[in-house]
Order: sequence, then structure tokens, then C-alpha cells
Amino acid sequence: MTKSFAPHSLQALRERIDLVDVLSPFIMLKRSGAVYKALCPFHDEKTPSFIVKKGDTHYHCFGCGAHGDALSFLMMHQSFSFAEAVEYLADKFGVHLEYSDQEASHNVEKRTLKEAMAYAAHFYHVYLLYSDEGRGALEYLYGRGMDLQFIKMFRIGLSPNVPGIFYRAMRSNHITENVLVETGLVKINEGKRRDFFIDRIMFPIQDAMGATIGFSARKYKTETFGPKYVNTMDTPLFKKSHLLFGLSYCRKDIVKEKKAIVVEGQIDALRLIYRGFTTVVAAQGTAFGAAHVQILMHLGVQKVYLALDGDAAGREATFKIGNLFQKEAIEVMVVQLPLGNDPDKILIEEGPDRFERYLEESMDYLHFIIEEAKKKFDMQSPTQKNAMVNQIVKQIREWEHPLLIHESLRKLAQLTNTPENILGTEEKERSSIVLAGSQSLFKEGIRTEMEIEADLMRWLFFSGQNPRKLATVAKLNILPEHFSDPLIRSLYEKYMQKHKEQESFDFLSLGTLSEEEQLLIAKLMHKKIYHEKEEIFMATIQKLLDRQWLQKREAIKQKIQNGQCSEEEAFALAKEFDSIKKERPKILLPNED
Repeated sequence: MTKSFAPHSLQALRERIDLVDVLSPFIMLKRSGAVYKALCPFHDEKTPSFIVKKGDTHYHCFGCGAHGDALSFLMMHQSFSFAEAVEYLADKFGVHLEYSDQEASHNVEKRTLKEAMAYAAHFYHVYLLYSDEGRGALEYLYGRGMDLQFIKMFRIGLSPNVPGIFYRAMRSNHITENVLVETGLVKINEGKRRDFFIDRIMFPIQDAMGATIGFSARKYKTETFGPKYVNTMDTPLFKKSHLLFGLSYCRKDIVKEKKAIVVEGQIDALRLIYRGFTTVVAAQGTAFGAAHVQILMHLGVQKVYLALDGDAAGREATFKIGNLFQKEAIEVMVVQLPLGNDPDKILIEEGPDRFERYLEESMDYLHFIIEEAKKKFDMQSPTQKNAMVNQIVKQIREWEHPLLIHESLRKLAQLTNTPENILGTEEKERSSIVLAGSQSLFKEGIRTEMEIEADLMRWLFFSGQNPRKLATVAKLNILPEHFSDPLIRSLYEKYMQKHKEQESFDFLSLGTLSEEEQLLIAKLMHKKIYHEKEEIFMATIQKLLDRQWLQKREAIKQKIQNGQCSEEEAFALAKEFDSIKKERPKILLPNED
């Protein structure tokens, strides 16, 4: 769920942010007098043109025109959501965030919950390394090929087998029982209190900002009670159905390379990351679902490699997960691991170069589902071949992109030696594409109307070219009623209330934003306005003025044509129509004095 923040919290955060501190972990800034320079992270260049003035709250690139504040940098460069960026900055600068009233019951304590989880991770890690009980767990990990550097890199720990040790350690550090229960570290059942994790190797789970929010606990003794893995239950911090394990380590490279490797287990993911494969994720204690696909889509992923276990269960999971991505027109490659192998085993026994070759030799998803289907159907039997092809056709037609459907059916025909016309690629599919095309064209027309409004907001939010003048021109000419989209209208109103006379726009000044407004801002950022001249901004203003002007004329015309007004009323309306027609709106400009 997207969070809404109390305005006074955002203002406090705004006053604490040091932009150089925010940018430094992501780009190499070099100081030159009162200016910091860097190679722009938003376009390729050899000479630094990305500038931050000392004490300023905004960056600017004189090469591509990229302009923004700390929040917009994190959203653009790291693909953070609005809420993730705000929480990252609050953690970095030690600002206590307060949330909207409806969320206050849980979220007001979020910083306290994270502090408790951080200490729990530290306790488990130290207990593994230095306790007598930890020796057996270390031997198990060493036996699995995890050396001390690996263990320290991922902060692997151990939960005690002796009841009460963990609880007493946490309470001695002034962490209340209520916080321990809220984080899922302690359970109370029928008045009895117990540690939730007992006698298990602990793998910390981190959020996008690298804060520990949960644990995946693996048993390493056969006598330990329960399943192989036990994960943190859903808490205010931890929602396993909306979390990808390993993402905190790989997010930057996934965004950069626009690809991801999906594996089944946490150890698979950590082993690959440790050996240099830094685009790896795994589902967290639940089946890989549509929400996980959306996380990767938000990061701009265009291609995924499914490197699941090479057994029947792994192939079945590959079939289901691949279909989720394929529906969204994301290219899916299936890594063909030998039966009985997983990425962890391959890296230990054959090394990273061999796994890299498995990636290079992977097959596309359509080829995979055909090969899997051939195991169940006799291709020499016309009846069974017909059944197999129809089964795959049915699956393909459930995907959501007409061109992908058309091309996949053509490829299916080639791979199964089936005439294309039998699969409907020449007639039925063509008509479907034409229909979808006409529908998308219709939607495009609507989108274009919205895009005019969105373009104006992009200029106001992201342009570094004379922002004060742009804001003044917009205020003189554009009223909220000029916007047909209610979300964009709401953002415009908040912008005009908060922008005032400041040189550059600051997102934190907007105050509380709804979930829909936060998502809209993220979408606006994906099409920033670079290299464009002020004349184009003026043209956007003129389009909005002209649109309202034409709408007024059309409304009068409809009144005249509906036949429900008297001759006198019709004459008056016609006169008004002619008057409006002659007065195309002109852009008002501020005095240059």
C-alpha cells in the first residue's frame, strides 16, 4: 500500500537533506570551488556536465537538461517509488516520519520497528560467529561452501536453541515486548511468550533501502521442528507477496541492465550475487506471482532468465512464472539446468563460467512450452498433435499484446510444422490486430489529450530552464478547470499552492499525496523533458487554452442543435458562438520589468 506522509514531516525532511550526500553513493562527484561536477547518470558523456552547487537542493545537467531534487533523483536513477524515496531520505538524515491519520496506528512506529530488526540481525549474526552453539551451524554453512566472507557479506546469523536468550538480549537493549511482537520476532499465544525463530540459520531480508525487515530461517538439523524454511509473518514492515529476495543487492544493476535472473531459493540468489551475478531475485516464501512481475516491470525489466531447479517441480514453476511475464510482453528465457541441479550446486561444482554458459544457451519461453508439451503428446499422432497445438494456441491467445500473440502464433506454426492459416495468423489474427490497433488508436487519442496536461506538469516539475518564469506563465493562463484529468488537476493545484517564488520545484513541498498521485508522479518521470526549448512549453500552454476554447464553442453548438431552446435563445447562443470564435485565446506573459 502506498503511504501518505504528514506535511510537517516532509517539511522537516526537506530542511535536513544534503543533496551531495544523497548523490555521492550513486555517482562520482568532484568538487571544483563551490560546484560539484560529475558525468551525468542520465545520458552518456565523456566530459562532466552534471552540476550541483554547494548548498543547493537541485542538480542540473547542461548536456541533456536533466534537472531535479533528491527525491526525483532517487525515483529516476534508482526507480524508487515516491514512498521508498521519502523513507530512504528520512533514514539517511535521521528524520522521524509521521504518516496520515488512517495509517498512524501502525506506521508511526516504523522507525522503531526497523531499529528492532537491525538489532535482531546483529544479535543473530554475532550469535552465529561467537557462541558455542554457533559452531555447529558454521560447520554446516562451511560444508555448503559458504566461507566466512560470504557469511559476513550477507549478515547470516543463528537463532538460539535455548528459549529466552534472544528475548532477554532484546529487552536489555530497551526494545519493548510490543515492538518484538509487532515485528514478528516474538509470538504470544494463550498468554505464553516464545521466540518465533528457534534453532535456525537466519538470512536477513532487506527492503529497497537495505534495512532489515524480516528473516528467512532455515533449519540445519533434521531434528529441528517444522518445515525447512520459516519466514517472518506479514508485519507492518514485511509483506512477502510484494517482496523479492536479493533485490536490495541487485536493484541498481537490474535498473541499469533492464534484465533479471529469477531463481527459487535464497541460497541460490545469494550464491549467484556473491559470484558476480548481480541481477538476481527470488520470491520470498511464496509462489512467484503477478505482484512480483509488477515490481520488476516498475524497474524497467525487459528480459528475464528463469533459472529454477532442473526437476519436475522446477519445470512446472517455470511454465507458470514464464507465462506471467509473457502476458506482459517481457522476453522470457528458460535456463536449462540438468535434472537434480540448481544454481547453488552448479556454482559450487562447476563454477560461475559454466553457469554463464547455461544463461547463454537458454531457450525462449515459447520453445520451452512446446518442448514440455511434446513430453505429454505423441507428435506422430495427428489427433494428439492437434490437441497439443490447440492447447498452446489457447495459452498464447490469453496474452495481452496483439502483436506478441500474432508473432508467437507464427513461430508456433514454424516450430510445430503447422500451416499458419490453420492457426489463424493470416485472417483471424490480422483482424484482431487491426481491431486492437483501432482500439489503441482510440485510446491514443484520449491519451494525447491527457498527455498535453501531463507535458505541462513535466515542464513545471522537471525543467531547469527559468522555472520561475514557467510557473508564472502557467499561473497567468491555466486554471484547474483547464485539466480534464482529476489527478493532474490535483497535482497542478498543489504545485501552484506550494511553488511560490522558489527557483526550482521541490517535491517534498507538495505535502501529503494520495496513492494515485504518487503513482502518477512516477509515470511522469519516465518521460522527462530534455533538450526542449521554451517555445514548446508555450505551445503546450496554447494547446490547453485552445482546447477549452473549442470545448466552449462545441457546447454552445450542441445547445443550439438539441432543439430545446427558443428562437430567441438560439439567436443569443449563435451570437455568443460567433463572438467566441473570433477570440482565440492568447497567452498572457508576465511583465519583464
